[in-house]
Amino acid sequence: MKQIVILAVFSFLTVDAVAQDVFRDFPLLSESSRRFSLESSDSSFPIRPGLRFGSDSLLSMDPFINLGIQGLETRILPIYAITRINTKRPYGWGDMLMIPNVGFQQYISTGINVTWKFFRLQVQPEFVWAQNGNHQGLGEDLSTRNYKDRYFTWGRGDFPERYAAKSYSKIWWGQSKLTANFGSFEAGFSTQNIWWGPGQWNSLTFSNNAPGFPHLTINTTKPAKTFIGDFEAQLFIGKASSSLQAPSQNDSLNSLYIERPLPDDKRYLNALMVSYQPKWVPNLTLGFARTFQVYDSIPRNSFFDWLPVFEPFQKERFFEDGNTVDFDGNGRDQQVVLFGDFRIPKAQMEIYFEYGKRDHALNWREFVLNPDHSRAFLFGFLKLFKVPEWDYKIQVRSEITHQQESINRIVRYSGLGGRNSWHEHAQARGFTNFGQGMGVGTGQGANVQMLEVGLVDGFDKLGLLFERVARDQGFYYRSYYEPSERKPWTDLSLGFLYDRKFGNLLLSSKLQIIHAKNYQWQLSPDSTPEFPKGENLTSVMAQASLIYFWNKRD
Repeated sequence: MKQIVILAVFSFLTVDAVAQDVFRDFPLLSESSRRFSLESSDSSFPIRPGLRFGSDSLLSMDPFINLGIQGLETRILPIYAITRINTKRPYGWGDMLMIPNVGFQQYISTGINVTWKFFRLQVQPEFVWAQNGNHQGLGEDLSTRNYKDRYFTWGRGDFPERYAAKSYSKIWWGQSKLTANFGSFEAGFSTQNIWWGPGQWNSLTFSNNAPGFPHLTINTTKPAKTFIGDFEAQLFIGKASSSLQAPSQNDSLNSLYIERPLPDDKRYLNALMVSYQPKWVPNLTLGFARTFQVYDSIPRNSFFDWLPVFEPFQKERFFEDGNTVDFDGNGRDQQVVLFGDFRIPKAQMEIYFEYGKRDHALNWREFVLNPDHSRAFLFGFLKLFKVPEWDYKIQVRSEITHQQESINRIVRYSGLGGRNSWHEHAQARGFTNFGQGMGVGTGQGANVQMLEVGLVDGFDKLGLLFERVARDQGFYYRSYYEPSERKPWTDLSLGFLYDRKFGNLLLSSKLQIIHAKNYQWQLSPDSTPEFPKGENLTSVMAQASLIYFWNKRD
């Protein structure tokens, strides 16, 4: 009966919007759409919009084939494809159904969209095939304590080193949905990817890094205008899945150091996002997001079991008899994120941030005393420079994402080891779907800094990308909190970018050279305590993303 009531609520609140048929989070489209929007002073991106097609759009083509069926608006969607090659080790994120892979990997997606009155059906499955070759994983020369610490962090997330012992293939519903639409809203069932917040490469809540998951949703599809400003929002319930893979590709390590079976149950998700653009400050967007997940096997018997995003923020609850109860024992894992985005159209510049906390405080006193417990943050900007007498503009964009547990761990826990980085928790094992982070794509406990400089004109781009990724800092400072011969594993990479529009075809390509210092925290054979030297690994990642639109306007 409770499930029927919740479904009825979703149906009652069904309101509609202009559907976004173009795959809004495909990397090439999301970047181009953001740049075009900044140039035309459009709204920001708490829920990423699709590109605008028409005479006022920089994309002067109709992306669909309309089949002309009487009474129905039936269109064939564009073809999306990603081809990636990784040598020696996996690298890359923000790729939907694709997996961390060594060797060749191919992603492809297309589909059909049918509209009848205010109902919309979109069937857009995804397919991926990956060579999934073996690669050097966690070494066998660590101490027993180091291995226990590694499996401690692995046990609080679902991030396997390898997704199978052979080649990998998967077909998924992908960017499909069935919704009813009216005005600025839609409601229905979907397996589409969700992206919340203003981040360009990452998000602290939901991004395009992991495959989409089945969910019931009520959301805006464009800003809902009111007398005090514009609002965007989404409320959904859904289910995320486990990878069903052991953490290490070395079975002998798994058998020795996994002290308890790792849960592989599906996880029930409930999440809410609301953003606001004040009428009096039109270029400012402020937002709030809250997510809850709990293992699906735990019964849901009350309103707050089904929609925990509406429950109080503190764990400690007081009852009329004077007793208190700590609700941390109910198996729930939450995240709360505040974000903001400010645009300066005349300067063609955008700055933004996200700040998140998980493992909510026992009470408000603890929140005041420990505000940085289980926090993460993200900052970024985008700037366009117009050069006189140049057809091209110079685009500079950057973003930093920090997931590592704060220094607060030293006073909060016994010892110096700490417990949870972002997307990790003991209550529900990691904020992941099929073994990949649903928000940040660089893996558990990683910090990343990115800087891109390029020449842009419409969809065309020629640029350089600089990345620094400090891998699993939570594990490293848990296991090596004292000075150690082993140093942090840090990836330094240089990428060459080339994007071009050829008629109906959009191409986005990247060639990236990755130098891993102290790869997998390994020591060089000639390392000594007096002169420590890590084992380094240099690899290459080559990627081409293609979008083919069916029709071209005259």
